[in-house]
Amino acid sequence: MTYKVLLADDERIIVEGISSVINWSSLNTELVATARNGIDAYEKISTCKPDIVISDIKMPGMDGIALAKKVHEDFPSTSFILLSGFGEFEYARKAMLYGVKNYLLKPCNEEKITAALQDIIKELEAKKQQQEKFLLLEENLEKIQPFMKAQLLSELFTGTGDKKDFSRYEHLFAITDRMQQVLLVLIEMEGDVTYEHLSSIVETASDFLPNLVLHTVIGKHAILIMDTETGIEESKNKIIAMQRELTFRHCVEMTVALSGPAPVETVKTLYNLALEYIGHKFYVGIGKIITNTDIHPQTAQKCSTKFVMDEQPVCLMIKAGSEDEAHKELDNLFERMGRERLGIHQTKSYCIQLYKTIIQTVDKQNQLDLHAGTAELLAMKTVQQMKEYLDTVAMLLAEKNKARLKSKQSSVISKVIDIIETHFANPELSLKNVANEMLYMNPDYLGKLFKQETGERFSAYLTKWRIEKAIAYITDVEDVKMVTLADQIGFGDNPQYFSQVFKKYTGYTPSEYRKTLNEI
Repeated sequence: MTYKVLLADDERIIVEGISSVINWSSLNTELVATARNGIDAYEKISTCKPDIVISDIKMPGMDGIALAKKVHEDFPSTSFILLSGFGEFEYARKAMLYGVKNYLLKPCNEEKITAALQDIIKELEAKKQQQEKFLLLEENLEKIQPFMKAQLLSELFTGTGDKKDFSRYEHLFAITDRMQQVLLVLIEMEGDVTYEHLSSIVETASDFLPNLVLHTVIGKHAILIMDTETGIEESKNKIIAMQRELTFRHCVEMTVALSGPAPVETVKTLYNLALEYIGHKFYVGIGKIITNTDIHPQTAQKCSTKFVMDEQPVCLMIKAGSEDEAHKELDNLFERMGRERLGIHQTKSYCIQLYKTIIQTVDKQNQLDLHAGTAELLAMKTVQQMKEYLDTVAMLLAEKNKARLKSKQSSVISKVIDIIETHFANPELSLKNVANEMLYMNPDYLGKLFKQETGERFSAYLTKWRIEKAIAYITDVEDVKMVTLADQIGFGDNPQYFSQVFKKYTGYTPSEYRKTLNEI
């Protein structure tokens, strides 16, 4: 670096002598201006801003002492060398008040001036190095300040102090009056997330939250503190946009807990509330923004009666193969549990209990295949995931039971049809007779099964079968009597009723039907 020098003396010969005799470049200096009086010197100092001024102590207009005083006030970094006569030396000592430390007694030679310049340059170099150190320290401090703030904020959240201790953080966090009300945002990522990843999330978040004032990372959570200067609703809208963008950019699901607004000195309380809120993702769901409105209304509406897990309605519907009804019963059960907010461990315990009861609705072999599901349920992070899993298993088992029951029902109905075909000639044959005396079943239930399987009522099916047998007899036997035919197909000794039923089904009486056959 080249230092600029200004020379001021009212004697031209001294100015010219010093100007020519000193090897300025060898000292890393440059003589930028000369002046013949103090006023001229000050004007040129104001323009050139030299690093060093060599000035005679006695000059017209403004002497060297006055010049040093004024320059010290306006340009305090400028260094002075005063030239004085023997009798003026004590007077020159006053200049010490203005930072002047170098005096040369006239007449002075090249060596003395060079030595004085070297002393000042050495001092200027030392100041320069010191200044560079301070600048570097300030730059480094600026770089690490966010990390220091983050660390201090973590200590505030996790320490044992209360809000009274917050006063010592106010200066460190540069808290102003506009920051008196804040929102605390806690972000929890799904899956394995590194500290570096969370720090990156925080950096990205700052792009969307201009009113973000403090942030840190604690464990698996990113913590953001926003002032509410722009309004609560606008701040919440920004948080929603931030969550959507972070999820897209980082390809990971995240749940956000939002606590506040509240005074800034209560941030530790806000942090603890946010931790409580994030735990309710088990009920609210992953990827949501959870606030106190998701927590406290349900707490206030808790039922006064103790919750009782009744698995039987669900299991009865599964056993009956009724998928829709089983689904409805599960919905009702989880709706009741949701209103109660029983606690995560208790809810999981009830779900495991329900699962074990559900899988008992199938045979032992299928139960063994399903036992591993208890571990899957325990690992689930939300009640919705558990409900969906239980619903899937319930529908699967209901479908299995439906197929099994259908197969069983088909077997029963096949037996009923065999009985009809074998005993149709018995006038006492009826649904009640078959159910009670042959199959030992409830007649109403058997009637429903028969209608479901065949599409016809038992009586209609039996009558239709008898008429078809009557048609076969008439076709195959030329001279069959109606009284005999009625008795043979189960109408007993009531040929007139048989004739009415035959005409209803065929459109002819038995005699008319025989005539049509003879005409063909």
